[in-house]
This record gives sequence, structure tokens and C-alpha cells, in this order.
Amino acid sequence: MQWTLVIPLKPLTRAKSRLADTADEGVRPGLALAFAQDTVGAALACPAVSDVAVVTDDETAGRELAALGARIVPDTPRSGLNAALAHGTAVVRSLRPSTPVAALNADLPALRSPELSRVLAAAAEFPRAFLADAAGRGTTLLAAGADRELQPAFGIDSRTRHRASGATELLLTGVDSVRQDVDTGDDLRAALALGVGRHTAAVSAGLLIPGS
Repeated sequence: MQWTLVIPLKPLTRAKSRLADTADEGVRPGLALAFAQDTVGAALACPAVSDVAVVTDDETAGRELAALGARIVPDTPRSGLNAALAHGTAVVRSLRPSTPVAALNADLPALRSPELSRVLAAAAEFPRAFLADAAGRGTTLLAAGADRELQPAFGIDSRTRHRASGATELLLTGVDSVRQDVDTGDDLRAALALGVGRHTAAVSAGLLIPGS
């Protein structure tokens, strides 16, 4: 099964505010872009992925991620994460109606293509499925088969909400890179310990990160 991934990305100047204790305001946009570049790069290298659509209105991010091979979808609704994902999915399926779709976070800088393949293979066994984040409260990936609506419910306690919506939770081990999103300094330290992609590594090299 070949998947289309839909990755939402807010304007870089508003991204990653919870990293304020680790990266100042001038650094956070570059860090958010690096996370997205490493996420998209690993996703495009995954054999199970045929296409990556990034939903964003950020010109810099759009240009840089398009250069990696992503399709850029303008965030026309401008009504938050779930609206962006619904819009991106609709655009993708207007072009390829039968494609299975998975929403993927843009802040997975340690993402490994083989681990993503394992998650998508497991997701293919269910009409809708999701993977919880490393913290156990959120979601990093939500998948829907070709004949299913995505029904994204990202945000606070999305693990609970996706489970309540009928999506099957994927209880996989050994896929830490797909679970490790980055919102806080502790998350960044955990991602660095797993081993991040080259863009994040370059930006992070200039940061003083206690405990890393």
C-alpha cells in the first residue's frame, strides 16, 4: 500500500513557543523549519510513501520543503490544525481519490524511514488507526484507508479523542522515532538522543541544551 502523508505546519514565526526555555525567539523559526525538513525528508525516503503534502502558508517553509519534493498546499481555511488537515486531505483526494492518507506531525526530527514503514504497514490493517506520541497523551500519526475519512482530532489529549472516535491505537514497540515529537526542551533532548536529521543537527549545534 502506498500512502499520501499530509503534514500541517503553522507559520514559522508562531511555531514552537514552548521551546522558549531552550531557544530564543530568533532561533525558534529556524528550528521549526529544520524539524519539518528532517520530517519531510525521512517521509519522502520511506518506500511506503508515494507523496507528501505540506499544508502551510509560510513562504520560506513552502519553498524549502518543495525543494525536498513535497507538494505545498496553502492553508486556505486558516482555522487551526484540524481544519488544515481536513483541507489537505480533501486536496490530495481530489487528485487521487483512492489514496490512503496519514496525517503526520511536522516536528519529528529523529524520524527514521524504516520505522515509519512499520507504522504505516500496521495502520493498513485497520480502517483508521493512530500512533500515540512519546508522552502518551498526544498523537503523531493518524491514518485512514482509501474509503475512510481522516477525522482528525489533534490537540490536547488527542490520544483519548482519536481512540473515542473509533480509530485503532497502534501498540507498536521499536518505533520511537515516529513517536518523538518536539514541543519542549526535554522533547528536544530526547530527539537528540535518538539521533536527529542533518537540518536539526545543524541548528541545534548552536544551542546550549542542558542535559543533552
